[in-house]
Amino acid sequence: MKVTLQRLDDAFHFEAKGQGEEIMHFDANPEIGGKGKGVRPMQALLMSVGGCSAIDIIMILKKQKQEIKDFRIEIDGEREKGKEPALWQQAHIVYHLEGAIDPEKAKRACQLSMEKYCSVSKTLEIAGAKISWEVVLNGNKLV
Repeated sequence: MKVTLQRLDDAFHFEAKGQGEEIMHFDANPEIGGKGKGVRPMQALLMSVGGCSAIDIIMILKKQKQEIKDFRIEIDGEREKGKEPALWQQAHIVYHLEGAIDPEKAKRACQLSMEKYCSVSKTLEIAGAKISWEVVLNGNKLV
């Protein structure tokens, strides 16, 4: 896999391109001169956990003939304080699913993603992050 980054201004704005035509913009924190023209790299890691896991979950539920009407993920992360580099210490993921989905299948799909398939979450866990998750199906938290 090959990606490229091209600086777009005289500060920290970069355009990243994947192997195809996929594009993502990066920028630094405004406190150090960023201008809000892209996500910060550490935010991108949390977004990537969500994206990776979402793909897993959708694939699993589609194979099980579950009808997904809407899917949203919230991730709240906390980085180490007073350290450089400041790694992700913990992250909590809330999967919000809507549709004609069996609750047990929803929970199992999320569990399989987080425990077996999601390479991004496993990468963060190897670096020491504690990742927790929960599922909300049609507005109801599953236990």
